[in-house]
Amino acid sequence: MYKAPVEEIAFTLKHVAGLAPALEAGRLGDLSDDLVDAILSEAGRFASEEVAPLAAIGDRQGARLVDGAVKMPDGWPALYRAWADGGWNALTASPDFGGQGLPHMLHVAALEMWNGGSMAFAIGPTLTIGAVEALAAHGSDHLKSTYLPKMVSGEWMGSMNLTEPHAGSDLGVMKTRAERRDDGTYRLFGQKIFITYGEHDFTDNIVHLVLARLPDAPPGTRGISLFLVPKFLINADGSLGPRNDAYCHSIEHKLGIHGSPTCTMIYGDGRFGDEPGAIGWLVGEENRGLACMFTMMNNARLAVGMQGVAIAEAATQKAVAYAKERRQGKAPDWQGGDMSPIIAHPDVARMLLTMKVLTQGARAIAYACAHAVDMSHGAEAKHWAERASLLTPVAKSFATDAGVDVASLGVQVHGGMGFIEETGAARLYRDARIAPIYEGTNGIQAIDLVTRKLPLSDGDHLRGFIAELREIAATANAPALGETCPRLEAAIADLEAASEWLLATLAEGRQAEALSGATPYQRLFGLVLTGAYLAKGALADGGDGRNGERAALCRFAAENILGETAALRDRVVCGAGSLEAARVVLG
Repeated sequence: MYKAPVEEIAFTLKHVAGLAPALEAGRLGDLSDDLVDAILSEAGRFASEEVAPLAAIGDRQGARLVDGAVKMPDGWPALYRAWADGGWNALTASPDFGGQGLPHMLHVAALEMWNGGSMAFAIGPTLTIGAVEALAAHGSDHLKSTYLPKMVSGEWMGSMNLTEPHAGSDLGVMKTRAERRDDGTYRLFGQKIFITYGEHDFTDNIVHLVLARLPDAPPGTRGISLFLVPKFLINADGSLGPRNDAYCHSIEHKLGIHGSPTCTMIYGDGRFGDEPGAIGWLVGEENRGLACMFTMMNNARLAVGMQGVAIAEAATQKAVAYAKERRQGKAPDWQGGDMSPIIAHPDVARMLLTMKVLTQGARAIAYACAHAVDMSHGAEAKHWAERASLLTPVAKSFATDAGVDVASLGVQVHGGMGFIEETGAARLYRDARIAPIYEGTNGIQAIDLVTRKLPLSDGDHLRGFIAELREIAATANAPALGETCPRLEAAIADLEAASEWLLATLAEGRQAEALSGATPYQRLFGLVLTGAYLAKGALADGGDGRNGERAALCRFAAENILGETAALRDRVVCGAGSLEAARVVLG
Protein backbone atom coordinates (compact mmCIF):
# COMPACT_ATOMS: atom_id res chain seq x y z
CA MET A 1 0.00 0.00 0.00
CA TYR A 2 1.22 3.49 -0.85
CA LYS A 3 2.63 5.52 2.05
CA ALA A 4 3.07 9.22 1.39
CA PRO A 5 6.80 10.10 1.66
CA VAL A 6 6.16 13.15 3.82
CA GLU A 7 9.72 13.50 5.14
CA GLU A 8 11.30 13.29 1.68
CA ILE A 9 8.78 15.75 0.27
CA ALA A 10 9.47 18.21 3.10
CA PHE A 11 13.23 17.85 2.62
CA THR A 12 13.01 18.48 -1.13
CA LEU A 13 10.75 21.49 -0.68
CA LYS A 14 12.90 23.10 1.97
CA HIS A 15 16.47 22.21 1.07
CA VAL A 16 16.40 21.68 -2.71
CA ALA A 17 13.54 23.67 -4.21
CA GLY A 18 13.96 26.80 -2.08
CA LEU A 19 11.15 26.83 0.49
CA ALA A 20 13.40 27.19 3.54
CA PRO A 21 15.24 30.32 2.31
CA ALA A 22 11.91 31.86 1.24
CA LEU A 23 10.46 31.25 4.71
CA GLU A 24 13.55 32.71 6.40
CA ALA A 25 13.38 35.79 4.20
CA GLY A 26 9.70 36.31 5.01
CA ARG A 27 8.70 36.07 1.36
CA LEU A 28 5.71 33.83 2.08
CA GLY A 29 3.84 36.00 4.55
CA ASP A 30 3.29 34.51 8.00
CA LEU A 31 3.71 30.91 6.81
CA SER A 32 5.88 29.06 9.30
CA ASP A 33 7.97 25.93 9.16
CA ASP A 34 5.68 24.25 11.69
CA LEU A 35 2.60 25.01 9.61
CA VAL A 36 4.29 23.57 6.52
CA ASP A 37 5.03 20.35 8.39
CA ALA A 38 1.48 20.14 9.74
CA ILE A 39 -0.08 20.58 6.29
CA LEU A 40 2.23 18.02 4.69
CA SER A 41 1.65 15.55 7.50
CA GLU A 42 -2.13 15.73 7.25
CA ALA A 43 -2.09 15.59 3.44
CA GLY A 44 0.10 12.51 3.69
CA ARG A 45 -2.20 10.88 6.21
CA PHE A 46 -5.25 11.50 4.06
CA ALA A 47 -3.51 10.17 0.94
CA SER A 48 -2.19 7.06 2.67
CA GLU A 49 -5.17 6.16 4.83
CA GLU A 50 -8.18 7.37 2.86
CA VAL A 51 -7.31 7.75 -0.83
CA ALA A 52 -4.93 4.83 -1.41
CA PRO A 53 -7.25 2.10 -0.04
CA LEU A 54 -9.88 3.00 -2.68
CA ALA A 55 -7.51 3.12 -5.67
CA ALA A 56 -7.90 -0.55 -6.64
CA ILE A 57 -11.69 -0.34 -6.32
CA GLY A 58 -11.72 2.61 -8.67
CA ASP A 59 -9.57 0.73 -11.15
CA ARG A 60 -11.74 -2.40 -11.10
CA GLN A 61 -15.15 -0.71 -11.18
CA GLY A 62 -14.31 2.39 -13.15
CA ALA A 63 -16.67 5.28 -13.75
CA ARG A 64 -19.95 4.03 -15.30
CA LEU A 65 -22.58 5.78 -17.41
CA VAL A 66 -26.01 4.66 -16.15
CA ASP A 67 -29.19 6.13 -17.65
CA GLY A 68 -27.37 9.23 -18.81
CA ALA A 69 -25.64 9.86 -15.47
CA VAL A 70 -22.11 8.95 -14.40
CA LYS A 71 -21.84 6.75 -11.32
CA MET A 72 -18.46 6.90 -9.62
CA PRO A 73 -16.76 3.88 -7.99
CA ASP A 74 -17.98 2.68 -4.60
CA GLY A 75 -16.77 4.88 -1.78
CA TRP A 76 -15.48 7.65 -4.03
CA PRO A 77 -18.27 10.22 -3.51
CA ALA A 78 -17.79 9.97 0.26
CA LEU A 79 -14.02 10.19 -0.23
CA TYR A 80 -14.44 13.38 -2.23
CA ARG A 81 -16.71 14.90 0.41
CA ALA A 82 -14.12 14.11 3.10
CA TRP A 83 -11.41 15.65 0.90
CA ALA A 84 -13.42 18.83 0.34
CA ASP A 85 -14.44 19.05 4.01
CA GLY A 86 -10.76 18.95 4.87
CA GLY A 87 -10.31 22.27 3.06
CA TRP A 88 -7.90 20.88 0.48
CA ASN A 89 -9.68 22.49 -2.46
CA ALA A 90 -9.12 25.90 -0.87
CA LEU A 91 -5.40 25.51 -0.17
CA THR A 92 -4.07 28.14 -2.60
CA ALA A 93 -7.27 30.01 -3.48
CA SER A 94 -7.79 33.65 -2.53
CA PRO A 95 -9.14 34.34 0.97
CA ASP A 96 -11.63 36.67 -0.75
CA PHE A 97 -13.56 33.57 -1.81
CA GLY A 98 -12.89 31.31 1.15
CA GLY A 99 -9.40 30.16 0.23
CA GLN A 100 -6.33 29.87 2.41
CA GLY A 101 -3.94 31.75 0.11
CA LEU A 102 -1.04 29.34 0.72
CA PRO A 103 1.96 28.97 -1.61
CA HIS A 104 1.80 26.90 -4.78
CA MET A 105 4.64 24.75 -3.44
CA LEU A 106 2.34 23.28 -0.80
CA HIS A 107 -0.34 22.66 -3.41
CA VAL A 108 1.93 20.62 -5.68
CA ALA A 109 3.34 18.71 -2.70
CA ALA A 110 -0.18 17.75 -1.65
CA LEU A 111 -0.99 16.91 -5.27
CA GLU A 112 1.88 14.45 -5.33
CA MET A 113 0.50 12.63 -2.31
CA TRP A 114 -3.12 12.52 -3.51
CA ASN A 115 -1.99 11.25 -6.92
CA GLY A 116 0.24 8.72 -5.21
CA GLY A 117 -2.89 7.45 -3.48
CA SER A 118 -4.98 7.42 -6.67
CA MET A 119 -4.21 9.35 -9.84
CA ALA A 120 -7.73 8.71 -11.15
CA PHE A 121 -9.27 10.36 -8.08
CA ALA A 122 -6.88 13.30 -7.77
CA ILE A 123 -7.22 14.57 -11.32
CA GLY A 124 -10.83 15.66 -10.74
CA PRO A 125 -10.09 18.09 -7.89
CA THR A 126 -7.00 19.23 -9.81
CA LEU A 127 -9.15 20.51 -12.66
CA THR A 128 -11.47 22.32 -10.26
CA ILE A 129 -8.51 24.12 -8.73
CA GLY A 130 -7.36 25.10 -12.21
CA ALA A 131 -10.82 26.37 -13.11
CA VAL A 132 -10.82 28.47 -9.93
CA GLU A 133 -7.50 30.04 -10.97
CA ALA A 134 -8.76 30.90 -14.45
CA LEU A 135 -12.03 32.34 -13.19
CA ALA A 136 -10.32 34.35 -10.45
CA ALA A 137 -7.91 35.84 -12.98
CA HIS A 138 -10.32 36.59 -15.83
CA GLY A 139 -13.95 36.32 -14.69
CA SER A 140 -16.29 39.23 -14.10
CA ASP A 141 -17.20 40.26 -10.58
CA HIS A 142 -20.62 38.66 -11.07
CA LEU A 143 -19.15 35.31 -12.14
CA LYS A 144 -16.63 35.37 -9.32
CA SER A 145 -19.18 36.10 -6.62
CA THR A 146 -21.64 33.55 -8.02
CA TYR A 147 -19.32 30.60 -8.60
CA LEU A 148 -16.00 30.95 -6.80
CA PRO A 149 -17.12 30.51 -3.18
CA LYS A 150 -18.76 27.16 -3.92
CA MET A 151 -15.95 26.03 -6.22
CA VAL A 152 -13.31 26.97 -3.66
CA SER A 153 -15.18 25.12 -0.92
CA GLY A 154 -15.50 22.07 -3.17
CA GLU A 155 -19.30 22.15 -3.09
CA TRP A 156 -19.16 22.47 -6.89
CA MET A 157 -16.48 21.12 -9.24
CA GLY A 158 -15.15 22.41 -12.55
CA SER A 159 -14.02 21.01 -15.89
CA MET A 160 -11.94 22.16 -18.86
CA ASN A 161 -13.41 21.73 -22.38
CA LEU A 162 -10.95 22.16 -25.25
CA THR A 163 -10.63 19.11 -27.48
CA GLU A 164 -13.01 18.15 -30.29
CA PRO A 165 -13.14 15.03 -32.51
CA HIS A 166 -11.33 16.77 -35.39
CA ALA A 167 -9.23 19.11 -33.26
CA GLY A 168 -6.84 17.52 -30.79
CA SER A 169 -3.98 19.83 -29.90
CA ASP A 170 -4.72 22.13 -32.87
CA LEU A 171 -7.39 24.29 -31.27
CA GLY A 172 -7.38 26.71 -34.17
CA VAL A 173 -9.69 24.40 -36.14
CA MET A 174 -12.26 23.83 -33.39
CA LYS A 175 -15.92 24.22 -34.41
CA THR A 176 -17.91 24.67 -31.21
CA ARG A 177 -19.76 27.94 -31.74
CA ALA A 178 -21.22 30.60 -29.50
CA GLU A 179 -24.03 33.01 -30.33
CA ARG A 180 -24.61 36.34 -28.58
CA ARG A 181 -27.94 37.09 -26.90
CA ASP A 182 -29.38 40.48 -25.98
CA ASP A 183 -29.29 39.73 -22.24
CA GLY A 184 -25.49 39.46 -22.24
CA THR A 185 -25.42 35.66 -22.25
CA TYR A 186 -24.34 33.37 -25.05
CA ARG A 187 -25.71 30.12 -26.49
CA LEU A 188 -23.16 27.39 -27.17
CA PHE A 189 -23.44 24.55 -29.69
CA GLY A 190 -20.95 21.77 -30.28
CA GLN A 191 -19.22 18.63 -29.08
CA LYS A 192 -16.16 18.25 -26.85
CA ILE A 193 -14.28 15.00 -26.25
CA PHE A 194 -11.81 13.72 -23.63
CA ILE A 195 -13.39 15.93 -20.96
CA THR A 196 -12.06 14.74 -17.62
CA TYR A 197 -14.74 14.73 -14.90
CA GLY A 198 -17.22 16.29 -17.34
CA GLU A 199 -19.96 14.42 -15.46
CA HIS A 200 -19.97 12.63 -12.08
CA ASP A 201 -21.90 12.25 -8.84
CA PHE A 202 -19.43 13.99 -6.54
CA THR A 203 -21.24 17.35 -6.55
CA ASP A 204 -24.69 18.61 -7.53
CA ASN A 205 -23.32 21.17 -9.97
CA ILE A 206 -20.39 21.20 -12.40
CA VAL A 207 -18.94 24.42 -13.81
CA HIS A 208 -17.63 23.86 -17.33
CA LEU A 209 -15.10 26.21 -18.89
CA VAL A 210 -15.64 25.85 -22.64
CA LEU A 211 -13.71 27.19 -25.61
CA ALA A 212 -15.95 28.24 -28.53
CA ARG A 213 -15.92 30.50 -31.57
CA LEU A 214 -18.20 33.50 -32.25
CA PRO A 215 -19.71 33.90 -35.74
CA ASP A 216 -17.56 36.93 -36.60
CA ALA A 217 -14.39 35.64 -34.94
CA PRO A 218 -11.09 35.80 -36.84
CA PRO A 219 -9.71 32.44 -38.02
CA GLY A 220 -7.37 30.23 -36.02
CA THR A 221 -6.56 30.56 -32.36
CA ARG A 222 -7.04 34.35 -32.49
CA GLY A 223 -10.79 33.76 -32.74
CA ILE A 224 -11.37 31.57 -29.68
CA SER A 225 -13.39 32.76 -26.69
CA LEU A 226 -13.84 31.21 -23.24
CA PHE A 227 -17.24 30.66 -21.65
CA LEU A 228 -18.52 29.50 -18.29
CA VAL A 229 -21.32 26.96 -18.77
CA PRO A 230 -22.82 25.46 -15.58
CA LYS A 231 -24.57 22.10 -15.54
CA PHE A 232 -27.41 23.78 -13.62
CA LEU A 233 -28.26 27.45 -13.98
CA ILE A 234 -28.21 29.54 -10.80
CA ASN A 235 -31.24 31.35 -9.44
CA ALA A 236 -31.06 34.91 -8.13
CA ASP A 237 -30.89 33.64 -4.54
CA GLY A 238 -27.91 31.39 -5.35
CA SER A 239 -29.88 28.14 -5.39
CA LEU A 240 -29.75 25.69 -8.27
CA GLY A 241 -32.15 26.42 -11.10
CA PRO A 242 -33.08 24.48 -14.25
CA ARG A 243 -30.76 22.07 -16.07
CA ASN A 244 -28.62 23.71 -18.74
CA ASP A 245 -28.54 22.31 -22.28
CA ALA A 246 -25.29 20.39 -21.76
CA TYR A 247 -24.79 16.73 -20.96
CA CYS A 248 -22.43 13.75 -21.13
CA HIS A 249 -23.19 11.63 -24.20
CA SER A 250 -20.71 8.83 -23.40
CA ILE A 251 -17.55 8.03 -21.46
CA GLU A 252 -14.33 6.59 -22.81
CA HIS A 253 -13.06 3.08 -22.05
CA LYS A 254 -9.41 3.76 -21.34
CA LEU A 255 -6.09 2.01 -20.81
CA GLY A 256 -5.83 3.41 -17.29
CA ILE A 257 -7.22 5.88 -14.74
CA HIS A 258 -10.48 3.93 -14.96
CA GLY A 259 -12.07 5.73 -12.02
CA SER A 260 -11.77 9.07 -13.80
CA PRO A 261 -14.77 9.71 -16.11
CA THR A 262 -13.52 10.91 -19.49
CA CYS A 263 -16.61 12.30 -21.19
CA THR A 264 -17.92 13.26 -24.58
CA MET A 265 -19.89 16.43 -23.85
CA ILE A 266 -22.74 17.73 -26.01
CA TYR A 267 -23.64 21.42 -25.85
CA GLY A 268 -26.84 22.88 -27.25
CA ASP A 269 -28.71 20.07 -29.02
CA GLY A 270 -32.00 20.88 -27.28
CA ARG A 271 -32.07 17.99 -24.83
CA PHE A 272 -32.60 20.37 -21.90
CA GLY A 273 -34.14 23.83 -21.63
CA ASP A 274 -36.81 25.78 -23.48
CA GLU A 275 -34.73 26.11 -26.66
CA PRO A 276 -31.51 24.60 -28.04
CA GLY A 277 -28.30 26.14 -26.85
CA ALA A 278 -26.26 25.80 -23.68
CA ILE A 279 -26.37 29.08 -21.78
CA GLY A 280 -22.93 30.49 -21.05
CA TRP A 281 -21.18 33.62 -19.86
CA LEU A 282 -18.06 35.12 -21.37
CA VAL A 283 -14.86 34.80 -19.33
CA GLY A 284 -12.42 37.57 -20.18
CA GLU A 285 -12.72 39.24 -23.58
CA GLU A 286 -14.16 37.95 -26.83
CA ASN A 287 -11.54 36.24 -29.01
CA ARG A 288 -9.09 36.17 -26.09
CA GLY A 289 -10.21 32.85 -24.65
CA LEU A 290 -7.05 30.89 -25.23
CA ALA A 291 -5.03 33.38 -23.20
CA CYS A 292 -7.55 33.00 -20.37
CA MET A 293 -7.51 29.23 -20.59
CA PHE A 294 -3.71 29.21 -20.43
CA THR A 295 -3.97 30.48 -16.86
CA MET A 296 -5.56 27.12 -16.12
CA MET A 297 -3.44 25.09 -18.54
CA ASN A 298 -0.02 26.25 -17.34
CA ASN A 299 -0.65 25.22 -13.76
CA ALA A 300 -2.42 22.08 -15.00
CA ARG A 301 0.77 21.13 -16.84
CA LEU A 302 2.74 21.30 -13.63
CA ALA A 303 -0.04 19.34 -11.92
CA VAL A 304 0.28 16.62 -14.56
CA GLY A 305 4.02 16.59 -13.92
CA MET A 306 3.14 15.85 -10.30
CA GLN A 307 1.15 12.86 -11.51
CA GLY A 308 4.37 11.52 -13.02
CA VAL A 309 6.23 12.08 -9.76
CA ALA A 310 3.45 10.42 -7.77
CA ILE A 311 3.26 7.33 -9.98
CA ALA A 312 7.05 7.02 -9.91
CA GLU A 313 7.06 7.18 -6.10
CA ALA A 314 4.24 4.65 -5.77
CA ALA A 315 5.85 2.27 -8.26
CA THR A 316 9.20 2.55 -6.49
CA GLN A 317 7.68 1.83 -3.08
CA LYS A 318 5.87 -1.21 -4.45
CA ALA A 319 8.95 -2.54 -6.27
CA VAL A 320 11.29 -2.12 -3.27
CA ALA A 321 8.84 -3.86 -0.95
CA TYR A 322 8.40 -6.76 -3.37
CA ALA A 323 12.15 -7.09 -4.00
CA LYS A 324 12.79 -7.39 -0.26
CA GLU A 325 10.25 -10.18 0.10
CA ARG A 326 10.63 -12.16 -3.13
CA ARG A 327 13.36 -14.84 -2.93
CA GLN A 328 14.87 -16.41 -5.99
CA GLY A 329 18.31 -17.77 -6.81
CA LYS A 330 21.45 -16.78 -4.95
CA ALA A 331 22.95 -13.37 -5.48
CA PRO A 332 26.75 -13.02 -5.65
CA ASP A 333 28.27 -12.92 -2.18
CA TRP A 334 25.01 -14.13 -0.63
CA GLN A 335 25.89 -15.82 2.66
CA GLY A 336 22.49 -17.23 3.59
CA GLY A 337 21.70 -20.89 3.12
CA ASP A 338 18.44 -20.32 1.26
CA MET A 339 17.57 -18.29 -1.80
CA SER A 340 18.40 -14.61 -1.57
CA PRO A 341 15.83 -11.80 -1.80
CA ILE A 342 15.95 -10.45 -5.33
CA ILE A 343 16.93 -7.01 -4.03
CA ALA A 344 20.39 -8.54 -3.43
CA HIS A 345 20.83 -9.28 -7.16
CA PRO A 346 22.89 -6.52 -8.81
CA ASP A 347 20.59 -6.00 -11.78
CA VAL A 348 17.52 -5.64 -9.58
CA ALA A 349 19.40 -3.21 -7.33
CA ARG A 350 20.38 -1.21 -10.43
CA MET A 351 16.75 -0.97 -11.54
CA LEU A 352 15.59 0.12 -8.09
CA LEU A 353 18.29 2.77 -7.83
CA THR A 354 17.38 4.07 -11.30
CA MET A 355 13.77 4.30 -10.18
CA LYS A 356 14.78 6.28 -7.11
CA VAL A 357 16.99 8.67 -9.10
CA LEU A 358 14.30 9.45 -11.66
CA THR A 359 11.69 9.90 -8.95
CA GLN A 360 13.84 12.22 -6.88
CA GLY A 361 14.95 14.20 -9.91
CA ALA A 362 11.42 14.66 -11.22
CA ARG A 363 10.20 15.71 -7.77
CA ALA A 364 12.92 18.32 -7.37
CA ILE A 365 12.33 19.79 -10.84
CA ALA A 366 8.58 20.09 -10.26
CA TYR A 367 9.00 21.63 -6.81
CA ALA A 368 11.59 24.09 -8.13
CA CYS A 369 9.07 25.12 -10.79
CA ALA A 370 6.38 25.65 -8.14
CA HIS A 371 8.86 27.71 -6.10
CA ALA A 372 9.44 29.93 -9.14
CA VAL A 373 5.68 30.39 -9.52
CA ASP A 374 5.44 31.52 -5.89
CA MET A 375 8.40 33.88 -6.19
CA SER A 376 7.01 35.45 -9.39
CA HIS A 377 4.39 37.24 -7.28
CA GLY A 378 6.94 39.22 -5.30
CA ALA A 379 10.30 40.92 -5.80
CA GLU A 380 12.24 40.10 -8.98
CA ALA A 381 8.94 39.12 -10.58
CA LYS A 382 10.32 39.08 -14.15
CA HIS A 383 13.22 36.80 -13.24
CA TRP A 384 11.03 34.29 -11.44
CA ALA A 385 8.26 34.42 -14.04
CA GLU A 386 10.83 33.51 -16.68
CA ARG A 387 12.19 30.75 -14.47
CA ALA A 388 8.69 29.31 -14.04
CA SER A 389 8.11 29.54 -17.78
CA LEU A 390 11.39 27.77 -18.50
CA LEU A 391 10.82 24.97 -16.02
CA THR A 392 7.15 24.26 -16.72
CA PRO A 393 7.59 22.25 -19.96
CA VAL A 394 10.55 20.39 -18.43
CA ALA A 395 8.63 19.60 -15.25
CA LYS A 396 5.64 18.33 -17.21
CA SER A 397 7.58 16.24 -19.71
CA PHE A 398 10.50 14.89 -17.70
CA ALA A 399 8.32 13.94 -14.74
CA THR A 400 5.66 12.20 -16.84
CA ASP A 401 8.26 10.35 -18.91
CA ALA A 402 9.88 9.33 -15.63
CA GLY A 403 6.51 8.11 -14.37
CA VAL A 404 6.18 5.78 -17.36
CA ASP A 405 9.80 4.62 -17.20
CA VAL A 406 9.73 3.99 -13.46
CA ALA A 407 6.38 2.20 -13.58
CA SER A 408 7.73 0.01 -16.38
CA LEU A 409 10.80 -0.82 -14.33
CA GLY A 410 8.47 -1.59 -11.44
CA VAL A 411 6.70 -4.20 -13.55
CA GLN A 412 10.10 -5.63 -14.52
CA VAL A 413 11.23 -5.91 -10.90
CA HIS A 414 8.07 -7.88 -10.15
CA GLY A 415 8.82 -10.23 -13.03
CA GLY A 416 5.84 -12.29 -14.13
CA MET A 417 3.87 -11.08 -11.13
CA GLY A 418 4.19 -7.55 -12.47
CA PHE A 419 2.09 -8.58 -15.46
CA ILE A 420 -0.64 -9.81 -13.12
CA GLU A 421 -3.20 -7.21 -12.10
CA GLU A 422 -3.44 -8.36 -8.48
CA THR A 423 -0.01 -6.97 -7.58
CA GLY A 424 -1.00 -3.42 -8.61
CA ALA A 425 2.21 -2.82 -10.56
CA ALA A 426 0.33 -3.04 -13.86
CA ARG A 427 -2.25 -0.48 -12.74
CA LEU A 428 0.46 2.08 -12.07
CA TYR A 429 1.97 1.46 -15.50
CA ARG A 430 -1.42 1.80 -17.19
CA ASP A 431 -2.29 4.95 -15.25
CA ALA A 432 1.08 6.55 -15.97
CA ARG A 433 0.81 6.25 -19.74
CA ILE A 434 -1.73 9.06 -20.21
CA ALA A 435 0.35 11.72 -18.47
CA PRO A 436 2.85 12.29 -21.34
CA ILE A 437 -0.16 12.76 -23.65
CA TYR A 438 -2.71 15.09 -22.08
CA GLU A 439 -2.33 18.77 -21.17
CA GLY A 440 -0.15 19.11 -24.26
CA THR A 441 1.84 16.09 -25.39
CA ASN A 442 5.46 15.99 -24.34
CA GLY A 443 6.40 16.69 -27.95
CA ILE A 444 4.40 19.91 -27.75
CA GLN A 445 6.14 20.71 -24.47
CA ALA A 446 9.46 20.32 -26.29
CA ILE A 447 8.33 22.73 -29.00
CA ASP A 448 7.28 25.22 -26.33
CA LEU A 449 10.59 24.85 -24.50
CA VAL A 450 12.75 25.36 -27.57
CA THR A 451 10.82 28.01 -29.48
CA ARG A 452 9.35 30.11 -26.64
CA LYS A 453 11.21 29.50 -23.41
CA LEU A 454 14.88 29.27 -24.41
CA PRO A 455 14.78 32.67 -26.17
CA LEU A 456 13.41 34.48 -23.08
CA SER A 457 15.46 37.66 -22.56
CA ASP A 458 17.39 36.71 -25.72
CA GLY A 459 18.59 33.54 -24.05
CA ASP A 460 20.13 35.36 -21.09
CA HIS A 461 17.80 33.83 -18.52
CA LEU A 462 18.81 30.35 -19.62
CA ARG A 463 22.48 31.32 -19.50
CA GLY A 464 22.03 32.64 -15.98
CA PHE A 465 20.36 29.40 -14.94
CA ILE A 466 23.22 27.36 -16.37
CA ALA A 467 25.61 29.52 -14.33
CA GLU A 468 23.60 28.64 -11.19
CA LEU A 469 23.88 24.95 -12.03
CA ARG A 470 27.64 25.33 -12.40
CA GLU A 471 27.80 26.80 -8.90
CA ILE A 472 26.06 23.69 -7.57
CA ALA A 473 28.48 21.45 -9.47
CA ALA A 474 31.47 23.32 -8.10
CA THR A 475 30.39 22.58 -4.52
CA ALA A 476 29.81 18.88 -5.27
CA ASN A 477 33.48 17.94 -4.84
CA ALA A 478 33.09 16.36 -1.42
CA PRO A 479 34.70 12.91 -1.07
CA ALA A 480 31.31 11.36 -0.24
CA LEU A 481 30.04 12.36 -3.70
CA GLY A 482 32.78 10.59 -5.65
CA GLU A 483 33.01 11.75 -9.27
CA THR A 484 29.83 13.82 -9.11
CA CYS A 485 31.61 17.17 -9.60
CA PRO A 486 33.42 16.44 -12.90
CA ARG A 487 30.56 14.36 -14.30
CA LEU A 488 28.00 17.03 -13.49
CA GLU A 489 30.22 19.74 -14.95
CA ALA A 490 30.52 17.72 -18.17
CA ALA A 491 26.74 17.26 -18.32
CA ILE A 492 26.18 20.99 -17.82
CA ALA A 493 28.63 21.67 -20.65
CA ASP A 494 26.55 19.35 -22.86
CA LEU A 495 23.43 21.32 -21.94
CA GLU A 496 25.14 24.62 -22.66
CA ALA A 497 26.42 23.44 -26.06
CA ALA A 498 23.01 22.12 -27.09
CA SER A 499 21.29 25.29 -25.86
CA GLU A 500 23.59 27.64 -27.77
CA TRP A 501 23.20 25.54 -30.92
CA LEU A 502 19.43 25.72 -30.66
CA LEU A 503 19.43 29.47 -30.03
CA ALA A 504 21.73 30.06 -33.00
CA THR A 505 19.72 27.76 -35.25
CA LEU A 506 16.48 29.51 -34.36
CA ALA A 507 18.08 32.91 -34.93
CA GLU A 508 19.04 31.76 -38.44
CA GLY A 509 15.46 30.77 -39.19
CA ARG A 510 16.13 27.01 -39.31
CA GLN A 511 13.26 26.12 -37.03
CA ALA A 512 12.67 22.64 -38.46
CA GLU A 513 16.25 21.64 -37.64
CA ALA A 514 15.92 23.01 -34.12
CA LEU A 515 12.64 21.20 -33.50
CA SER A 516 14.00 17.87 -34.71
CA GLY A 517 16.20 17.90 -31.62
CA ALA A 518 13.66 19.42 -29.24
CA THR A 519 12.59 16.23 -27.46
CA PRO A 520 16.18 14.98 -26.88
CA TYR A 521 17.01 18.46 -25.61
CA GLN A 522 14.11 18.33 -23.18
CA ARG A 523 15.40 15.07 -21.71
CA LEU A 524 18.96 16.44 -21.63
CA PHE A 525 17.70 19.41 -19.62
CA GLY A 526 15.83 17.13 -17.20
CA LEU A 527 18.81 14.83 -16.62
CA VAL A 528 21.14 17.75 -15.91
CA LEU A 529 18.65 19.18 -13.43
CA THR A 530 18.31 15.76 -11.84
CA GLY A 531 22.06 15.53 -11.31
CA ALA A 532 22.28 19.08 -9.97
CA TYR A 533 19.33 18.78 -7.60
CA LEU A 534 20.47 15.40 -6.26
CA ALA A 535 23.86 16.97 -5.57
CA LYS A 536 22.24 19.95 -3.87
CA GLY A 537 20.21 17.62 -1.68
CA ALA A 538 23.23 15.48 -0.85
CA LEU A 539 25.10 18.58 0.29
CA ALA A 540 22.27 19.75 2.55
CA ASP A 541 21.74 18.59 6.10
CA GLY A 542 18.09 17.91 6.69
CA GLY A 543 18.71 16.67 10.21
CA ASP A 544 17.09 13.32 9.43
CA GLY A 545 20.22 11.15 9.38
CA ARG A 546 19.89 10.33 5.68
CA ASN A 547 22.94 12.20 4.39
CA GLY A 548 24.77 9.01 3.54
CA GLU A 549 21.80 7.63 1.60
CA ARG A 550 21.44 10.84 -0.41
CA ALA A 551 25.17 10.93 -1.16
CA ALA A 552 25.11 7.33 -2.41
CA LEU A 553 22.13 8.02 -4.66
CA CYS A 554 23.88 11.12 -6.00
CA ARG A 555 26.98 9.06 -6.85
CA PHE A 556 24.85 6.46 -8.60
CA ALA A 557 23.16 9.17 -10.68
CA ALA A 558 26.48 10.70 -11.67
CA GLU A 559 27.94 7.34 -12.66
CA ASN A 560 24.90 5.80 -14.35
CA ILE A 561 22.58 8.57 -15.53
CA LEU A 562 24.60 11.65 -16.46
CA GLY A 563 26.62 9.77 -19.06
CA GLU A 564 23.56 9.92 -21.32
CA THR A 565 23.84 13.68 -21.77
CA ALA A 566 26.65 13.58 -24.35
CA ALA A 567 24.61 11.37 -26.66
CA LEU A 568 21.57 13.60 -26.20
CA ARG A 569 23.67 16.67 -27.04
CA ASP A 570 24.72 14.99 -30.28
CA ARG A 571 21.12 14.12 -31.11
CA VAL A 572 20.11 17.75 -30.65
CA VAL A 573 22.67 19.10 -33.11
CA CYS A 574 21.94 16.51 -35.81
CA GLY A 575 18.74 18.23 -36.89
CA ALA A 576 19.51 18.44 -40.59
CA GLY A 577 20.40 14.76 -40.74
CA SER A 578 17.22 13.80 -38.92
CA LEU A 579 15.10 15.78 -41.36
CA GLU A 580 16.81 14.19 -44.36
CA ALA A 581 16.37 10.71 -42.92
CA ALA A 582 12.68 11.41 -42.32
CA ARG A 583 12.20 12.48 -45.93
CA VAL A 584 13.96 9.38 -47.27
CA VAL A 585 12.45 6.79 -44.93
CA LEU A 586 9.02 8.18 -44.15
CA GLY A 587 8.27 10.00 -47.40
